[in-house]
Amino acid sequence: MEREGWTVQLFHDGDKANEAVEETPHLWVLDIMLPGTDGYQILKNIREKQGDIPVIFISARDQDLDRVLGLEMGSDDYISKPFLPQELIIRAKKNCLVLTDKNPKRARRLSLTTIRSTLRHVQLRIIINQSNRVDLTTKEMDLILLLTEQVGKALSREDIIEEVWGENYFGSERAVDDVVRRVRKKMPRIHLETLYGFGYRILSS
Repeated sequence: MEREGWTVQLFHDGDKANEAVEETPHLWVLDIMLPGTDGYQILKNIREKQGDIPVIFISARDQDLDRVLGLEMGSDDYISKPFLPQELIIRAKKNCLVLTDKNPKRARRLSLTTIRSTLRHVQLRIIINQSNRVDLTTKEMDLILLLTEQVGKALSREDIIEEVWGENYFGSERAVDDVVRRVRKKMPRIHLETLYGFGYRILSS
């Protein structure tokens, strides 16, 4: 999957995977049979804490009971071993697209997969600006996408925080200013206007 451009984080036992449930990846790929915490328990925790994040179950046991139990507990898809790697990639992309219909707030973030596919927390995103490669962090890219989808509309720092950082962010709104500063430095041709005491907007060229 890394060869296809996905950013992947591996866990070799269920306990470590379960500790990462608090994170917000775009997709989970779970083996049912894991040392320590099994895939069913991890799935239960994901659904309780992260809602609609897609989950694909993988199992060496091609049994109807495993498939039905996984689906009843909230998994989105199921693959039996052995399988072709390309099958997992296709299913992963499909399930990420399905999520855009379930959760509009996450849909904006997931639509970035047209720029760079992601599986776990994104380290880097890339766009092309006049034939030059521009490396962007997750927040930089999410901010650009948010503002360009609403060209000319003024968004407050509070609005940007909620959409880009999420409702559970409790830091300073000045984090927005820092990301804007970096975006302006990397992409100076973007018409990113400051509305003093309020927020930002992107103007059409």
